Amino acid sequence: MSSRLFAITFDAHEPEHLARFWSGLLGLERAGDSSSTSHSYDGVAVPSANDAGYRLGFRPSPTRKVAQNRLHFDLNTSSPEEQRETVARALDLGAHHADIGQGPDIPHVVLADPEGNEFCVLEPDNKFLAGCGVIGALACDGSQAVGYFWSEALGWPLVWDQDEETAVQSPDGGTKITWGGPPRMPDPAKDLHLDLAPDGDQRAEVERLLSLGAKRLDHAPSGDGAVLLADPDGNEFRVLPHR
Repeated sequence: MSSRLFAITFDAHEPEHLARFWSGLLGLERAGDSSSTSHSYDGVAVPSANDAGYRLGFRPSPTRKVAQNRLHFDLNTSSPEEQRETVARALDLGAHHADIGQGPDIPHVVLADPEGNEFCVLEPDNKFLAGCGVIGALACDGSQAVGYFWSEALGWPLVWDQDEETAVQSPDGGTKITWGGPPRMPDPAKDLHLDLAPDGDQRAEVERLLSLGAKRLDHAPSGDGAVLLADPDGNEFRVLPHR
């Protein structure tokens, strides 16, 4: 048994509005009818057009954001002009500059989307994320152990493991998922989450993930029948059912 990464999903007060922002920023088309997939999903889905094969998801949530996101996107650019154009397009679509203590000398630009989710527009030709696509990385605040967990959970090999920092990448390429090591930031409540699609029986896959170190959460079942778990760092994620 294994799972594939079905979606990287935003908690959203207005899912449709946030989906339009990210679609416009990245030049993505909306997904078709959800019946075209073998898994249920109770939010708005946008294909990422990334070799890693996931969607961008936007699920309704009334939760208020109380701290900096633990997970955020790093967007690649190939030239100073493209970096400036990406920043300008994001601002035109409703983003704003964000101060997370980065200082004035960093080469990347830190922004927040219309619901306050931070993201970075990287300097041209970031070598570590070369060839990863426009969404070069999902950068996560987390431990080395959680990087190992997700490598096993997704079947994505480690492509970085040094000084308690880890990164994994799909065998097909595309977006890397990275973890920066300790110390860990406080839970922001409203954040990004991973949605997994099991290759077979949902119950068997949940048991496998629990054996790897996940924890079952006792929240009420979601409308799409997903099972809510937490990884070893306490980050919530969902395992979707087959239809």
